Amino acid sequence: MPKLLSQREFVILNAMLFATVALAIDAMLPALPAIAAELSPGAPNLAQLVVTSFVFGMGVGTLISGPISDAFGRKPVLIACATLYSVSALLCFVAPSLETLLIARVLMGMGAAGPRAVGTAMIRDLFKGRDMARIISFVMMVFTLVPAVAPLMGKGVMLVAGWRDIFLVCMAFSLAVNTWLAIRQPETLPPAARRPLHVDLLWAAARELSVHRVALVATACQTLTTACLFALLSSIQGIFEQYFDRADSFPLWFTFIAVCAMSGSFVNSRVVVTLGMRRVLVATYVAQVGLTVLMLAGLASGVLGVLAFPAFLIWAVGIFAMMGLTMGNLNALAMEDLGHIAGFASSLITAISTVASVLLAVPVGQAFNGTPLPLLVGVLVFSSLSLALIRQVRKRPA
Repeated sequence: MPKLLSQREFVILNAMLFATVALAIDAMLPALPAIAAELSPGAPNLAQLVVTSFVFGMGVGTLISGPISDAFGRKPVLIACATLYSVSALLCFVAPSLETLLIARVLMGMGAAGPRAVGTAMIRDLFKGRDMARIISFVMMVFTLVPAVAPLMGKGVMLVAGWRDIFLVCMAFSLAVNTWLAIRQPETLPPAARRPLHVDLLWAAARELSVHRVALVATACQTLTTACLFALLSSIQGIFEQYFDRADSFPLWFTFIAVCAMSGSFVNSRVVVTLGMRRVLVATYVAQVGLTVLMLAGLASGVLGVLAFPAFLIWAVGIFAMMGLTMGNLNALAMEDLGHIAGFASSLITAISTVASVLLAVPVGQAFNGTPLPLLVGVLVFSSLSLALIRQVRKRPA
């Protein structure tokens, strides 16, 4: 039987698995104007669907990959998902129309569901509670490096080839990471702990999740928090191009935002064990609501003037940092009492939160009018609801 990986290698491997998701999203951001010009010149906002269609497919795919991994183990499912991801990336490369591209992106997202849901279940196989939150924070901290460089990579590929070649880079990255997984990572779910793939067992697990109040609140907060991020990703390139007239420097500024946002995961990994997940979550949402109110008031009134761009950068860093400060905690909070159905619980929670977050983020993105105001209003609503919900979770007695 293969030896367990060191914690450092385990964290880096999981971060790279998660990074296949980030690469497929963030590397496409500089390409959205080119995609719009080639495939939807009459409706440029439709190019944003290249991002959200992928996320939608990922949400649907997690509902499938998690239960299958509970029955057959984590590694085979991760490798099968990587195969679907790679084949779909090739379909994206040759897509002749926007409709074909969006269908291929949904399939590519379904392949990305492996790292998203099964990767989380693999972590839960080995860790739980605050320790799980700490490991996920480390994973998110390393994982943040990929979104930091992905737009620069996408821009670089476009300079030497074209926007379609970005999909080939995504495919090569996924194949490399999953080869590493196949060679080095032992199976984390022993046969004795597996659950047969029967509909009645899956339904029983769903019913158990549906009456678990803390898990439901954590899932709702994940939905709203992720909607903030996807709304930002849908609109940010257009905001840089049309509102701030900085289209050419967008990849560099996005790298700056992502690098600064690494602080969120780092801070969470340091304080969550001491302060607890709920306290960190409440403080994060309070800060996000306050920052968004200030930004919205400043832009709407025009008082920011030349400070509008640096203020927007700080606000965008806050959105990414919020992900690092919340997602690991929300996952751990939701999964704390669900270790016996980790694969299915992880897939159901991720599926619900991802698909619902897309449904919330798409209208915000399509409302883009050349200014950040629709995005700010959407984020204010989502983060305020998250704060109201997480305050309903009471601290457990020692």
